[in-house]
Amino acid sequence: MNSDNCLSTPSIAACEIARLSRDARFDGVFFTAVLSTRIYCRPVCPARAPKAQNVVYYPSAAAAQAQGFRPCLRCRPELAPGNQLWLQGEHLVARALKLINEGYLADHSLEGLAERMNIGARQLRRLFVQHLGAPPMAVHATQRLLFAKQLLTETDLSITEVAMASGFGSLRRFNAAFAEANHAEPRAFRRSPKARADKALVLRLGYRPPYDFAALLGFLQTRALPGIEQVDGHSYQRIFGKAHAPGWLRVSAWPGEQHALQLELRNVAPSQMLGVVTRIRRMFDLDADPLAIARTLSLSPLLAPVIERYPGLRLPGGWDGFEVAVRAVLGQQVSVAAARTLASRIVQRYGIAIEAGAGSGLDRLFPGPEQLVDADLGQMGITQARINTIQGIAGALIDGRVDFAVEQPLERFISRWVQLPGIGEWTAHYIAMRVLKHPDAFPAADLILRREANPGGDPLSTKALQALAESWRPWRAYSVMYLWRAATDSAAARKVLT
Repeated sequence: MNSDNCLSTPSIAACEIARLSRDARFDGVFFTAVLSTRIYCRPVCPARAPKAQNVVYYPSAAAAQAQGFRPCLRCRPELAPGNQLWLQGEHLVARALKLINEGYLADHSLEGLAERMNIGARQLRRLFVQHLGAPPMAVHATQRLLFAKQLLTETDLSITEVAMASGFGSLRRFNAAFAEANHAEPRAFRRSPKARADKALVLRLGYRPPYDFAALLGFLQTRALPGIEQVDGHSYQRIFGKAHAPGWLRVSAWPGEQHALQLELRNVAPSQMLGVVTRIRRMFDLDADPLAIARTLSLSPLLAPVIERYPGLRLPGGWDGFEVAVRAVLGQQVSVAAARTLASRIVQRYGIAIEAGAGSGLDRLFPGPEQLVDADLGQMGITQARINTIQGIAGALIDGRVDFAVEQPLERFISRWVQLPGIGEWTAHYIAMRVLKHPDAFPAADLILRREANPGGDPLSTKALQALAESWRPWRAYSVMYLWRAATDSAAARKVLT
C-alpha cells in the first residue's frame, strides 16, 4: 500500500487522512489494524482513532486476519462494501476474485481455480498475496467467516444454520474456525433469541457514498415485469428459485442508515443465503467506488456536468442472465415500454407458476432456456427474427456455446455472443453491462448515446463515439448510465418547450 493515491492502491499518507476523517468513500478500500489491541477496523470506525505509529494498513480483511488481527465489534468489517478496484478490468486477480465471490472455492480446490484461470496454483497464490495481502483460500475463508459474523449479529438463525449458510458442512469445523478468527465462540455474538415465526430475515448491505438509490429503483421500475417483480419509489421485490419452494426478497433503504440497504428474505435455505446476498450486491452495484469512477469520467467536459448533477449513479444489474438476454433482444430498436410489454407476454404464457404465499402479487418465475428453446412465441407481436434470436440464445446456453461466467474477459464474451444470429455488438455489450457487470462494457451503437455525445448536432457515428470514449476507460459502462440520464433531462426539456 505505497502508491501515491488512495483511489488505486492507497498510500500510507492517503489512508491516514481517510482514517482520521472517517471518510466513508474509502470504506472497504483498506482496513486499519491496531497493533496494541490486535483488532482491525474499517476507515469509518466510530472508535477513538489510535495514533499513527500504532496502526498498520491492509488492502483486504483477509490480509489483516492472516496476520492474526480480529474484526472490530463496533465498525463490523463484515458490513464494508467490496473493493471494486480489484473487481474491475481484466487483471487475473480481479477475474479470480469474481469467481471466489460467486462461491467457486466452496466446491473446488485452489488447483481448480488456477486451472480455470490458465495459471499455476503457486503463481495464483503469489499474485493474490502481492495484490490482496492473502492467498485465495484465506480470502475465501475470511468472506465466509465475516458473513457468519453478520448472521450471528443480525439474525436469529441457529448456530447450525449460520454454519450452513456460511459454507461449513461441519458445525465443529465452523466453531473452531470462527473462534480462531474472532477469539470468541459463535454463541458470544448471539443476540437474545426471538421467535422467528414467518418473519423475514433482515440483513444490512453496505455501500460507499454517494449512492443514488432512487435512480437505480427508477431504472428497474420502468422495466419491471408484473408477476415476477414489484418496484416502487422505496423498494424492489422479487420471487426466485424453484416453483415448489420459491424465495422472496425485498431491497429498500436501511432505516436511519445513510450508507446501507436493507435486504429482507423469506423462504431461503441457509445454504442459499450467501449466494443471494452476492447476487443482490451485484444487482444493486453496492461494491462500486463512485469516487474512482467520477475521478476518471469527470475529466470529460461532456460528462462532468452530468456527474455533478447526479453523483452516485450506479450500474443496475439483472437477477438472471437469460432473462436479461431475452429482454435485450426484445429491446432492440424499440422503446423500453414496448420491450417490457413483449417480455410480459412471454412471462404470462411461459412463466413458471409458483405456489401461493411467496409474496403479494408475485406469482411467476421467468422461464429458463429449456422452456423457451422450442416454445411457440408467435402471436405475441414478436418478429420472427427476434424469436429465432431468443431461441438461438436458449440453445447456445443449453449446449454451452455461450455462458454468463463472471470471470471471462469482456472481449471473449463479446466475440462469442456476436456469433449467435441476431446478436450484434450493441446487444452483447448491453448484456455484459447488466449480467457480467463489466464496468467497461460499452454499446457504442446506441442511438441515444451517439445523440447525447454531440449535443445540438447530428448523432456521432459509432466509430466516432468509440474514439471519444477511449479516455473513459475502464468505466465506460458508467458513462452509459450518465449519458442515458442526460438524455432523460433533454427529453424533459423538450417536453416543457413544446
